[in-house]
Amino acid sequence: MTDLALENVSHRFGQLLAVDDATLSVAAGEVVCLVGPSGCGKTTLLRVAAGLEDCQQGRVLIGGEVMADERTSVPPEQRNVGLVFQDYALFPHMTVRANIAFGLQDMGGRQRDERIALALERTGMTSHAEAYPHQLSGGQQQRVALARAIAPRPRVVLLDEPFSGLDASLRHRVRDQAAQILRDSGIATLMVTHDPEEAMYLADRIAVMNRGRIRQSGSPDEIYLRPVDGFVAAFFGDVNRFDGKVENGGVDTPLGRIATNGTPAGTRVEVLVRPEALEIGEVADGFSGAVIAARFLGRSSLIDVRLADSAGTTVRVHMPGRLLPEKGAQVRVGRNDSQTFVFPRNDA
Repeated sequence: MTDLALENVSHRFGQLLAVDDATLSVAAGEVVCLVGPSGCGKTTLLRVAAGLEDCQQGRVLIGGEVMADERTSVPPEQRNVGLVFQDYALFPHMTVRANIAFGLQDMGGRQRDERIALALERTGMTSHAEAYPHQLSGGQQQRVALARAIAPRPRVVLLDEPFSGLDASLRHRVRDQAAQILRDSGIATLMVTHDPEEAMYLADRIAVMNRGRIRQSGSPDEIYLRPVDGFVAAFFGDVNRFDGKVENGGVDTPLGRIATNGTPAGTRVEVLVRPEALEIGEVADGFSGAVIAARFLGRSSLIDVRLADSAGTTVRVHMPGRLLPEKGAQVRVGRNDSQTFVFPRNDA
């Protein structure tokens, strides 16, 4: 059952087309992350789903019922949606318990108390029920915001950059907890984030946006291993990028000839090679070069190499473990085609 469906949604701010014909669905118990660079339209799409922005074109459905289209607009408070914002939006003069109770005012006292107790238990905040927001850490405030969102048992929870205000070590722990809470509750969850690593870590599915359009939607491994274009491939990490023209079924690059799998001859293409698709070592068919820089990242190493081609092309290599050759050291670079992509150039 699709609990949230956005169908062909478009939204303008004056002459700016912020969302362009976006279609996306979220099932019960599923976590979908909407990712993209700043200004790509992801928060606008979330706000249209919540009812905080009008649905100018397309439809929003929750539980199969139309919440918004060009003629209908159900108010946000009647959409059975929980919201978690970047700044948590807690009431500073209310205790944790009172913040959670705020969205349960239509319930009887006993039922309200049961919902509050369950939300506190699920988020691990029972011992802080009488505390005020200023007495809590950032991670605790985030959990209170989540407890408030899930206490009414909404059909859908919408989160807008919910972990961006937390430091790195806390963010990992809190997002683990939040994802488990949402999945256990069976709530359809749509989360906006600009962080591709966070999306890969949390999502059952990822939708990648750019310039108002959803460029690709799929599981994390589909998005990473089978990107549909250069933008999606490059959004999820560094790439070595080359331009070329298809001839005789392939394209020549500083890292050798790469098959283009049926792309017509004469097509201008861009070739993207992930740094982890390259290796340094005794590679018989590798390419000679000199190390420019090497950096140890704790679990892996980044090595920049200037190839011995006529253009002095620089490539970045990402290797597991510690590998720190001296600057100027002569090395050979090999290529793994499983993380090498060829796409027609947009300006071709």
